[in-house]
Amino acid sequence: TDETVNKRTKAALAAGLKPIVCVGELLWERECDITEEVIARQIKLDLFNVTEEELKNVVIAYEPVWAIGTGKTATADQAEEVCAFIRATIAKLYNQAAADAVTIQYGGSMNDGNADELLSKTNVDGGLIGGASLVAEKFAAIVKAASK
Repeated sequence: TDETVNKRTKAALAAGLKPIVCVGELLWERECDITEEVIARQIKLDLFNVTEEELKNVVIAYEPVWAIGTGKTATADQAEEVCAFIRATIAKLYNQAAADAVTIQYGGSMNDGNADELLSKTNVDGGLIGGASLVAEKFAAIVKAASK
């Protein structure tokens, strides 16, 4: 639940860790055109009582649930749209400086075949890599794309 994510985020911050907070919508939520509503709710609840200073140590990952382990991925434009919305939501909750400083990753089946395009987007600061990290050559290609 978002309450659990919030508690774990606060605990990780208190322990000096840098938590990655994942947000994302289910396929039916995307199809019903409520992605922004879902993401805004998750961010508000997941970051409840996280200060601007603490936010500097939080990474937010957009991980559409429909893309996890399915081989499906958001298009680069879809990822950019949601990551830009996340940044705008952070600006509303905190301020523009906090929004500009927060790291936003894309985590929905990024791989060696789509990393270049995804990482070329303005609001995609990096990738949360899962299965694609299991083959060294493919992971190296993603790292190379990220270093451009």
